[in-house]
Amino acid sequence: MKCIIIDDEPLAINVIESYCKALSDVEVISTFTNAIEALDFINNNAIDLVFSDIEMPNITGIELIKSLEGKVPYFIFTTAYPEYALEGFDLNAIDYLVKPIPFPRFLKAVNRVKEMLKLSEVNTSFNVSSAGGELTKSITQQHEDDFIFVKSEYENLKIDIKSIKHIQGLKDYLKIHSEDSKPILTLMSFKEIQDKLPENIFIRVHRSYIVNVNKITSIQKNRIVIKDERIPIGESYKSMVYSRLNI
Repeated sequence: MKCIIIDDEPLAINVIESYCKALSDVEVISTFTNAIEALDFINNNAIDLVFSDIEMPNITGIELIKSLEGKVPYFIFTTAYPEYALEGFDLNAIDYLVKPIPFPRFLKAVNRVKEMLKLSEVNTSFNVSSAGGELTKSITQQHEDDFIFVKSEYENLKIDIKSIKHIQGLKDYLKIHSEDSKPILTLMSFKEIQDKLPENIFIRVHRSYIVNVNKITSIQKNRIVIKDERIPIGESYKSMVYSRLNI
């Protein structure tokens, strides 16, 4: 994962850069103390992630992300001013780190970006083209079975994959909503359930929701409608979801 760091304080850059070096799959390709120079670099280079301070001379981090054209990389804002968090999230920033930044909190933010990149790669490879009236998929179906088993209470329940409408996170539990039965509670993580499901059909749309794209009835602003149920689309997931659904 290629990233850049923007901050008018060299010491702050050094902290983020040292954190990145501790992760084998995160590469800092450049650092900037001037946001205007960074703007030109971002527009002309392939970057996955930008760590950006907000309060900087000439142009703020908020103004920077608003100025970008074309495909915008993921942003993690780093600043000493938590009051900017709401506006940052409105701009689809993945996370907001308040200085001084603890490494565990930094790692959590980076892992969120990795998850988003993984989902984006899957959705990009899902290319449906029309030829002679037939639709062909470029992604290979990795799940040959049309069912999964999940543990609920004292038994392993068999669930038809196609019947699953959406999955909701409830602290340590997942609530699986399907057309064939009442909701099923299972002690699993989102990663565990996603490993069981075909990635071309089930997408994460919110930190607490996965949906079956084949069950979507409509999109209403920041919500997905599946029959009479309304599921929120998280701000940090919005661009990926809209891209996957060709909206």
